[in-house]
Amino acid sequence: MGEQQGTLEGLVVTPLFWKGRRVFVTGHTGFKGSWLCLWLKSLGADVTGYALQPATSPSLFESAIVSEGMHSIIADIRDEQQLKDALEKSQPEIVIHMAAQALVRYSYRHPVETYAVNVMGTVNLLEAVCQCDSVKSVLVVTSDKCYENQEREAGYREEEPMGGFDPYSNSKGCAELVVSAYRQSFFENGKHVGIATARAGNVIGGGDWSDDRLIPDMVRAFTAGESVVIRNPGAIRPWQHVLEALHGYLLLLERMCEKPEQYSRAWNFGPEDSDARDVAWVVEQFVATWGDAVWKVEADNENLHEAHLLKLDCSRARAELAWQPVLKLEQAIAWIADWYRNQHDGADMTELSLQQLSDYQSQVIS
Repeated sequence: MGEQQGTLEGLVVTPLFWKGRRVFVTGHTGFKGSWLCLWLKSLGADVTGYALQPATSPSLFESAIVSEGMHSIIADIRDEQQLKDALEKSQPEIVIHMAAQALVRYSYRHPVETYAVNVMGTVNLLEAVCQCDSVKSVLVVTSDKCYENQEREAGYREEEPMGGFDPYSNSKGCAELVVSAYRQSFFENGKHVGIATARAGNVIGGGDWSDDRLIPDMVRAFTAGESVVIRNPGAIRPWQHVLEALHGYLLLLERMCEKPEQYSRAWNFGPEDSDARDVAWVVEQFVATWGDAVWKVEADNENLHEAHLLKLDCSRARAELAWQPVLKLEQAIAWIADWYRNQHDGADMTELSLQQLSDYQSQVIS
């Protein structure tokens, strides 16, 4: 038994660490934020969420009744004073910043909003942290698209230059620079707080209803008995189930609370290279799993630039956090199709979501 525990140490999330711990999550009504809050609540954490109302209906936040058993504050990350007040009132030990404008194509139509939310929202959050003495660790979630993309085959490493062609990607690169500046200016000298950033691959999972995203677009079309229109079938992305990335975030925060000086930096969380697949492959796999569905390719009349090839080098997380993806992409797609089918059939989505979370943790241990 002792040998097995030694093998698992550092690989699995520690319930004892999270039980009763005060955690402040921005963006808790979003897709990733909702899954994260379900996980934190299942670990016994005292969770406070701060976000706008869910951007879509339906949403995972409503379908899985995420607000139950946590403190949910509906407010804007751009409201600096309200954010400071909320942080001061909740007195968190850990802050996870996920509030964002997260859509590439939306950012072309609303660039000012995208920069205001993604850049100044991050500034507001870090300013609030500076004034809240209870905070010990902060994780700012950005994006794999924060890198200066050269359309190369090799994965990007954490030290490589920030960039971003479109307003969304560029704003995430800017957010990374903001975190770096605050870390060096206000936290390394005097205030003993760990601050890290996390850059995940293309996260997919049940409960995402965002516009202009592949899985939600397919589900909307298939449940309506329509064919789905695909814009860029050859584009290659680092696809991964949302729980893979969240697992990495939680492991990182556990380590950062123990050794903030060692873990306060940028981290990539992406899939194995074999799961960096093109859009057409993902569509075919989802169609085969869903059954009785069709798709077609149409030219992108808006002609908006999106990265064609994007991969992450995640060797740092593997070596220093003992983190690694456990779901193959085929399995992740099967879980996702099952989630949406059950949601469409009126199942208890809180129960199903928690079951998938439990199944995922069992896979990590095995």
